[in-house]
Amino acid sequence: MLTSILRVTAPLCARVWATTAAVVGSSAILSDADALAMTECAGFAVYCLVMSWKFGTYSFVDQLWSVTPVVYVATYALSARTTRLWVMLGMVTLWGARLSYNFARKGGYSGEEDYRWAVLRKHRLLSNPIAWQLFNVSFIAFYQHLLLFLIALPAAAAARSKEAFDVRGADGVAIAVWTLAFLVEVVADEQQWRFQRSKRGKARKIRGWGDDYKRGFLTNGLFAWSRHPNFWAEQTMWVAFAGFAAASSKSKGFFTPWLTGAVLLILLFQGSTTFTERISAQKYPEYKAYQACTSRLLPLPRRRALPPPKE
Repeated sequence: MLTSILRVTAPLCARVWATTAAVVGSSAILSDADALAMTECAGFAVYCLVMSWKFGTYSFVDQLWSVTPVVYVATYALSARTTRLWVMLGMVTLWGARLSYNFARKGGYSGEEDYRWAVLRKHRLLSNPIAWQLFNVSFIAFYQHLLLFLIALPAAAAARSKEAFDVRGADGVAIAVWTLAFLVEVVADEQQWRFQRSKRGKARKIRGWGDDYKRGFLTNGLFAWSRHPNFWAEQTMWVAFAGFAAASSKSKGFFTPWLTGAVLLILLFQGSTTFTERISAQKYPEYKAYQACTSRLLPLPRRRALPPPKE
């Protein structure tokens, strides 16, 4: 099966690579590192598909989400061994380790399926078992892994580059923006974790968050500026990561095909956020009031004061 997948995808990848190379001025020839990374991606996708059939759960991609980009960047870093790639590998490894930790403490590796898949299976277009399996093959197993491959692909640009690493130039901008977004995600996830544990009586309640315990969801801390500060930070990190591809080119142009993965990630988050908020609005009666006065993703001051919770 893996050989068949590579036979089909290789010509398409070669064409995309040629177009990308023409824009950024890199070699269009697929390297050994490219072939290995593509094989890894296909292998991860097949593994998740087979495991979903074996166990009847669909969160195997979620379990690998924080792992596969690290593998891809490591593949390029070990191939080219440049300063820029070692920095990129260090950053993505830090991202992966923190995300894996956060996922593990919420029970993500215990076999528990993401609650959104169960809701999505009830959708009228996906309730048919055949339709669901087509969705499983196309989106859950393969498209998500392709996306994870694409967000790591700026490492391929760095591996081809002859441009020196410059922390005072585009490389430094990418590092600064990525670091800011990383810290926002760390704080946001920690605030959400503390709130959920204290709401369930597993930790001491946070002073000043009393109204949120009545509402059932967090509106304080970073969540006073954005309904999903961690989602915003995740997208921003990968946009910043694509900045290393810009730093790798002679023109230093940011808007190149290497940005494709970050753009697709942003589009995925738009749909995922809408779906998540629809569930939250059904679960919490006062969530719509929170939506009306607080920015969806980009951290901004509140448009107006949040009304007090109903008794």
